[in-house]
Amino acid sequence: MSFADVLARARAEGRTLLSEVEAKDVLREAGVPVTLTTLATSADEAVTQSEAAGYPVVLKVVSPDIAHKSDAGGVKLNLKTADEVRAAHAAILKSCSEAVPGAKITGVAVQHMAPQGTEVIVGMTTDAQFGPVMMFGLGGIMVEVLKDVSFRLVPLADRDAGQMIDEIKGRPVLSGVRGQPASDIAALKSTILKVSEFVAQHPEVQELDLNPVFAYPDGAIAVDARIIVSAS
Repeated sequence: MSFADVLARARAEGRTLLSEVEAKDVLREAGVPVTLTTLATSADEAVTQSEAAGYPVVLKVVSPDIAHKSDAGGVKLNLKTADEVRAAHAAILKSCSEAVPGAKITGVAVQHMAPQGTEVIVGMTTDAQFGPVMMFGLGGIMVEVLKDVSFRLVPLADRDAGQMIDEIKGRPVLSGVRGQPASDIAALKSTILKVSEFVAQHPEVQELDLNPVFAYPDGAIAVDARIIVSAS
């Protein structure tokens, strides 16, 4: 589905937060590497989609009313069988309904569980004065704890993406430390530039987070995606 179609549907439903499935669909169309993620509206669909994705899989709640899925019990990892998927589906619905009473739950997102890599974040926010600003840093909880990030104004050139990577204090992590493999810097630069291009082409995007992006010795992929669009 195109970004225009996704945007129109979100606005018709009074939403500014795209679902993870929607966000990944439009980013994949733009050439950003993201995990293939599908929406299951029942336990049977979750099993069928899990088998198509290939075990192990991850299930995540899809709800416009639940911003922090893990805190609400809305994420189940490393599911390896149909029985585990069914149990996880039921547990997610129960936990989220209890954690956020009245929340509209559209379904669950199903994706293959990507191998662990070095976690980084690629993001974008809208500054009132300067407009869209790209961000890069170490991902996961590290971005919250260390605040080790770099920024550039959109649109970015190839040199800008390289400088963003090199500027963070945690840059040695990407070169490989304590026996860890080095990350594919070219793939990270490409991801940053693709996101910058996507944002430049779609001024309706107000915020965007890919966190984490798993960086590998060969390639990189975003396993979670969040996009907020303007209301009109």
